[in-house]
Amino acid sequence: MIYPFDTFIVFNYECKRYYGSYDMSFPLTKKNYDVVIVGAGPAGSMAAKYAALGGADVLFVDRKREIGTPIQCAGFTPDASEIEKLIPGMTLPKEMKELPKNSILCQTKKQRLYTPDLKSKEFDVNGYVLDRRLFDTELAEQAALQGAELLCGTTVKSVAFCVADAAKYTVRLSGVFGKIDVTAKVIIGADGPNSLIGKTFGLSNSEYERGIGFEYKMTGVDIDSESLEMYFGNKYVPGGYIWIFPEGDGKANVGIGIRRSLCTEKLPAREFLNRFIREHPIASEKLKGGKITSVIAGAIPVSGAPVRTATDSVMIAGDAAGHVMATNGGGIPFAMAAGKIAGETAAEAVMSNKCGRGLSVAAYEQRWRAEFGEALDASVQARKLMDKFLVSDTRMNAAFKLLPAEKLKEMQCGGISGTMKKGLDFLLK
Repeated sequence: MIYPFDTFIVFNYECKRYYGSYDMSFPLTKKNYDVVIVGAGPAGSMAAKYAALGGADVLFVDRKREIGTPIQCAGFTPDASEIEKLIPGMTLPKEMKELPKNSILCQTKKQRLYTPDLKSKEFDVNGYVLDRRLFDTELAEQAALQGAELLCGTTVKSVAFCVADAAKYTVRLSGVFGKIDVTAKVIIGADGPNSLIGKTFGLSNSEYERGIGFEYKMTGVDIDSESLEMYFGNKYVPGGYIWIFPEGDGKANVGIGIRRSLCTEKLPAREFLNRFIREHPIASEKLKGGKITSVIAGAIPVSGAPVRTATDSVMIAGDAAGHVMATNGGGIPFAMAAGKIAGETAAEAVMSNKCGRGLSVAAYEQRWRAEFGEALDASVQARKLMDKFLVSDTRMNAAFKLLPAEKLKEMQCGGISGTMKKGLDFLLK
């Protein structure tokens, strides 16, 4: 078969052989940008969109060749109304309130929790299980349509102060389109839990701890299509929980979130999940006819945000900034909100010509912390309290018996009243 010449070059690039050369000017239109954003997940795409809307020249870069692939998230997000009830001060972007319909796999109405002794409690939760590939692609496309340039299949190798111009940064790129250096006045790191931008500019969390998320997409399961389910118990999931999220038409995301620091049995996450699917007295009946159609894995930051998420003209957002509810690993709404704030802050700095090495982006830090920083901090404290129960099935059973369903719902967002804490502390004695 004869391939077009351009395809031939890409194939040989992949094989580390070069037959000819090609210009990195395609698909880029320039080499100097106001804002460069690393990562095109929800935080990065929102930052790109709102920086572009604010008048900035924007480039956002992602190492994935196809945005949203591979998937690294179970894809559940509460309805905007649920978030606003639990976190009243949070301003959700319109994109969170108007989720793309084509990305919604299933709409949920309840959440059901199973204790180690197989008792259950449930509460109302209006939410959505999303196809993250379609969802992330939609957000990236929205940013691109506003004028932000997207470069996928490309890795940021380094970011440093520009030698020729101290008011800018040099960003070194390498990927399927070749290698190039571009400059930026503002950098936004939305590059995940192991953020290069965070590490480069001293914005990483010194107390960093992460969970491991390991998931299967399954078909042919017999589950409640309107309910999220979470299971606890040290035999199946020491130091964490297992979830079953419906995806419609007899499909589900079945996954485990654990932390090695709490595991007494040193097995890979997949072995715990396999045991659960085969042996759990309740779940195994629901999943016994299921077939695995894909495997998903990723890290989950659970230590909260670092002390600083901005310095000079650099910001981090989303998982890179620990914008995750530590009690359950949920982060989509926080990533989108933080990304929007970061993009607006970047554009304001550029348009007011206050860019460069000495630029203060304190407004970003102040805004996101004012909106949802307290909720994230509370979730870390709640997670640390919950850890003491997760290591003991007896304590976990007692805690579930003590707490009403609505209190369990509040606790997932760090809502622990003084009375509730006293009761839980009593159980620890």
